[in-house]
Amino acid sequence: MKNWIKAAAAAAVGIALSASAASAAWDKVVVATEGAYPPFNFVDKDGNLQGFDVDFTKELCKTAGVECEIVAQDWDGIIPGLLAKKFDAIIAQMSITEERKRSIDFTNYYCTTPAVFVGKDGMKIEAYKDGKVMEDALDGMVIGVQRSTTHANFLEDNFPNAEIRMYDTQDNALLDLTAGRIDATLADSGVLLEWVNSDAGKGYSFVSDTFAPVEWFGEGAGIGIRKEDQDLKELFNKALAEMLANGSYEKLNKKYFETINLHPR
Repeated sequence: MKNWIKAAAAAAVGIALSASAASAAWDKVVVATEGAYPPFNFVDKDGNLQGFDVDFTKELCKTAGVECEIVAQDWDGIIPGLLAKKFDAIIAQMSITEERKRSIDFTNYYCTTPAVFVGKDGMKIEAYKDGKVMEDALDGMVIGVQRSTTHANFLEDNFPNAEIRMYDTQDNALLDLTAGRIDATLADSGVLLEWVNSDAGKGYSFVSDTFAPVEWFGEGAGIGIRKEDQDLKELFNKALAEMLANGSYEKLNKKYFETINLHPR
C-alpha cells in the first residue's frame, strides 16, 4: 500500500511538473490570425488587430501564463507560414479537417459556427437538406466564396453546374455580391450575420438554413500548431478548459454574439 501511495504521489508530481515545463518552454508564443474575417478577426481603422479571435487569444495566453504576440497573415499563406516557423500557432477560425491534419495538428475545438448562404432578400437556396446535398440547387448560379476554405471545398465537391468564384477574402466576395457580379456567397453564419445586419448588407439576408456536415466542415475551429509541438497543444488545451469552466469564454462569446453559442458541446 505504501509503495502504491508513493507511486501515485510521484505520478501527480510528474503531471504537475509536465504542465509547468510546458509553460516554461513557451514563455512567448507568436500567434497568427488572418485579419480579414470580421467579427472574428479584422484590422481596425488604426491598423490594430481586433475581433473575437484576437480577444480569445489574449485571454487564452493570460490563462496559460504565457506572453503572446499576435500577427496578421494572409489566409493562403497561413499554414505554410506555420510550417516555416514564422509563427507558432494559428487562431483564425480554421476548421479541423482530415485534410489539414495531414500537415498540421490542432488543439481541441474552441469555436464552431455553421455555414449559410447570403443573397438578395427573397432568394431561397436549398443546397443541403435533411442531411443530404441537393446537387442541382445551384445550377446556373454564380457563387462567391473565400478560397482555401471548407466552404470552397463544399461547393467544388458538390455543384459542378454552378460557377464558383474564389476570393482572397470574404470581404471581397461581399463587395462582388453587392455589385451584382455573383448571385450569393457561402461563409460562416457568424461572419455573415454581422454583415446582413449592417448598412452594407441592406437588402440582403440569409437565403438558406444553416448547415455544417462534418465531412466538409470538420469538428469546429481549432488552434493550428505544428505536429512536433505537443507541449504547446497540451498547454492551450488546458487553458481552454479553464476558460470554459471559469466563465471567461462565455463572456467573450456574448460580447460578439448574443444569439450564437460558439461552444455548444
